[in-house]
Amino acid sequence: MVKKIKKKLLVTGGTGFIGYHLILAAKKKQWDVTSISLQKPKLHRYIKGVKYIKVDITDIEELRKKLKKSFHYIVNLAGYGKHNSFSQGGDKIFKTHFLGLVNLTKIFPKKKIKKLVQIGSSEEYGLALAPQKENIECKPNSPYALGKLASTDFLKILYEKEKYPSTTIRLFLVYGPGQENNRILPQVINGCIKNKKFSISKGSQTRDFCYIDDVVKAILLALSSKRVNGEIINIGSGEPQLVKNVVEKIRKILKKGKPQYGKIKFRKGENIKLYPIIKKAKQKLKWRPKIKFNTGLKITINSFKK
Repeated sequence: MVKKIKKKLLVTGGTGFIGYHLILAAKKKQWDVTSISLQKPKLHRYIKGVKYIKVDITDIEELRKKLKKSFHYIVNLAGYGKHNSFSQGGDKIFKTHFLGLVNLTKIFPKKKIKKLVQIGSSEEYGLALAPQKENIECKPNSPYALGKLASTDFLKILYEKEKYPSTTIRLFLVYGPGQENNRILPQVINGCIKNKKFSISKGSQTRDFCYIDDVVKAILLALSSKRVNGEIINIGSGEPQLVKNVVEKIRKILKKGKPQYGKIKFRKGENIKLYPIIKKAKQKLKWRPKIKFNTGLKITINSFKK
């Protein structure tokens, strides 16, 4: 009888929201999982059987020392999701995203791995008009967006020149239970639960919210599919939402909440309409979102009420 080889997965940024849910799914498949990040996981995100390594992904020598074992798959979730300008720490944000990825490809050339999935962002599109499609010209307008786009372009060249086995998944707004309070839905949900006044923008932005389970499924499909090597793929719900309508839905479900619209200004250069065409994900990745927004929103709200 042939012994089944256990799949080995490295997740950078594995202690974050998406990383936690991805690792949970991988462990259910009985994969051998290693997580690297700048911090050890918080107690509620610790997963038994996972090897947690604390290391700076931009330090290649330290990275080499800490990552001596082999892996079949890598998912790169490392980096800061902040929108600081270059004069306010944006250079560090750019460096973490771009240099961190370059370091991974140096340590794990194509002969050493089966697949690297780079987690990109809808912010790469910048001011490009909606609905955003993978092949349109991106117009990044922040160090974060530029770092993500530079990483996407780097992998694209690496695939074209060397057939490096990678896929970039461009995520739109991901949400679900256990998300950090600095994200829009947790902020609104917590504000409504407390029934206190809380500041928010005018809410005139159109956004796409994709449930965490659907996102994890897309990542796992990208890991196992050679067909999407070298590709950039949008992942979103396909159900654009007006932010103000989302806030009002939360208020209606909880029957309380006092949002102060217009108290927070839009970010300079913020794209008011950011939502994807997900046809490519359906056709090439054989993926489609299963959790409708209203369903996912109720699950998420209930998780915050506990």
